[in-house]
Order: sequence, then structure tokens, then C-alpha cells
Amino acid sequence: MYLFLSILLLALLFCALFTLVRRQRAVQKVRSMTLAEKYGLLQELLTPFGYYYCDRQDVVSSRNDAPQRQAGYTALFDRAALHLHMVFDALPIYFDYQGRTWLIELWKGQYGINTGAEVGVYYADGLIEPSQRSAAHFNAVADSDRLPISFKLCRQTDTLALMSDRSWWLTAFLVGVFTEPDRLSMDISITFPNTAMQYSFVKALRQSDNPYLDYHCHNLTVSLHYANGCPCSPVCPDTIGLYRRCQIIWAQFCNKLFCGLYRTMARPFHTTLDRVVFLYELLPFLLRRMLRRLKGARPA
Repeated sequence: MYLFLSILLLALLFCALFTLVRRQRAVQKVRSMTLAEKYGLLQELLTPFGYYYCDRQDVVSSRNDAPQRQAGYTALFDRAALHLHMVFDALPIYFDYQGRTWLIELWKGQYGINTGAEVGVYYADGLIEPSQRSAAHFNAVADSDRLPISFKLCRQTDTLALMSDRSWWLTAFLVGVFTEPDRLSMDISITFPNTAMQYSFVKALRQSDNPYLDYHCHNLTVSLHYANGCPCSPVCPDTIGLYRRCQIIWAQFCNKLFCGLYRTMARPFHTTLDRVVFLYELLPFLLRRMLRRLKGARPA
């Protein structure tokens, strides 16, 4: 018995020393790398998953050629997101234009260990009846139909990200940051190519009579302030049952725990660039798992 305990203690001590040595080597390697080397490595890691690193804001965002583009969108993705510990508010806006039903959807919330926000632009192959829209499949719009979009993501009075692009899917994810969705707000601007499309979009906003959304128009641009959830949101407390509420509580508990674990493991680094490169040097298998989870952040 004493021999077994002695062997176990020695094994644990060896593992601890091995981990400490490996960690120190990883820290030294990251510190010895140039900024360009770290930036190139991170972009290389993110590109296959459809993302890139925005160093100006220390956020991860989606690429125009992201593989998620091929999947399109269906409301089932939002309903199933909780199983991947993604807890977000979602606001779909459907409208008809030029023989198609279009969808512009807003998201904000917690995506695993990432606080994030998204604006997606999609359309169907034809017109879809309102009763069928929640079950229909939508395609990501073609390059020629992308819209100039910008948004500001805030946590109460703090600005977390400012994004702007001509896009079909504009996103911002802050890695290792935890936030409850109802503490987040978005200010979004979308510029339409003509008054007909803008009118169809605004008409849909008016018909929805959504109390969770403020908007106003200036020329061809519609500006929206999205601060709360909505009745169709996957996490709206007014429309979900007790079981789903418990799922959300558990998912957010895990998300907060893993955010803290991520920051602890990545010490002494403070930026996403350094942290992710460090984890790649220290635990490459864990980093790949984290990136696979981020790939599912928006099955767009």
C-alpha cells in the first residue's frame, strides 16, 4: 500500500514538473516570436474555420469565404445552439423583395468562451409564406447582393467592438470574455441599394411591431438599436419552459467557468493573439477543439 502511494506521488510529481517545464518553454517561445510571426500563425490557424484575427480591436471575425457560407441558414440552427453552449438573443427580420423572401438576422450573446455579435443576410429561392419561414432554408446572399453593414457591440456603457464591411455575415467575437446576453446591446446600420428594398425592410419592421427594437432611416440607411431579446429568441424568458431555463443556467455556468480557465491557462498573456498562440504551443489538441466550437458559432 505504501509502495503504491509512493509510486503514485512520484508519478504526480513528475507530471507536475513536466507540465511546468513545457509551460515555461511555451512562454519563452511565444515571447521570442516577432509580432508578424504570431500574427501569421494565428491567421493560419483561424482561416480553415472561416475566421480572421482583427488586431486593431483584439477580436475574431468571420471571412467572406468562410466555409459556413455553403450551409446557409435555418432557424433550427438557433434552436439547437444551446447544445453547444451558445446562449444568445436572436432577432430575425423577414421581408419580400424582387420575388424572394429575404432574412436579415441579428445575434448577440455568449458563444462558449466568446462574447459576440453577428448580422447575417440571406434569401430563399422564392417567396415563402410567413407561416413557413421558421422551417425554411435560406442561402447566404451572393457577393453582388452583400450589403454595407456596420455595428457597435456594447456591454452596458462599454464598447466591445466596432465592425464595418460590405458583407453577408458580419461578426465580432471576444475570446475569453463572458457576458449575459441581456447586458449586451447593438447599434446596427444597414445601407440598401435602393428605396424599394429599404421600404420592404422597414415595412417588415413596422408590421412586426417589435417592442425590443428601435430604428430610424436616413437616405438609404436604416439604423437599429437592439438592446433586449425578442419573443422568438432562443433564450427569451417569456417564451421558454423551465427545462430550457435550466439548460441555459447550466450552459452559462460552464461558459463562465471555461472563460476563467482559459484566462488562467493563458497567463501571463493578455491579448487574444498571444493567448491563442501560447495555447497552440502548449496544448495544440485543446486549441483545435476550441476552434471547432467557434466554427459552429454561426452555422451560416
